[in-house]
Amino acid sequence: MSKVAVVYWSSTGNTEAMANAVAEGVKAAGGDPTLLTADAFSSGEVSNYDAIAFGCPAMGAEELEDSEFRPMWDDCKPALAGKKIALFGSYGWGDGEWMRSWEDESREAGANLASESVIANEAPGDEEIENCRDLGRTLAS
Repeated sequence: MSKVAVVYWSSTGNTEAMANAVAEGVKAAGGDPTLLTADAFSSGEVSNYDAIAFGCPAMGAEELEDSEFRPMWDDCKPALAGKKIALFGSYGWGDGEWMRSWEDESREAGANLASESVIANEAPGDEEIENCRDLGRTLAS
């Protein structure tokens, strides 16, 4: 059984809804999901999981949230080399540039992006929720 961490930060609940769908997908595929907020996760825990889904909305000028998520992410990056991960989040403006930049950072850290990232404009709809479940199933397999 794959142990999968679903680590997220959410202000409005949009990214949290996506995180819950990712965890549902992990469980549906026979995996063991653990939902964690960004303030409850650190680099020391990366090795405890077979895969990790990270979720964060776009903030400011299409950037990762900078008070809780960014510090956790920067702490974890050195430990992600070779780790199976996936990314998800919501945005309210722009064109998803924050996700492309985040994917680039992940690759530069040596992480294995196991799935296409899932983004939702504002609240996730049925399609984005199902894509999040698929992302979870992929991480658990």
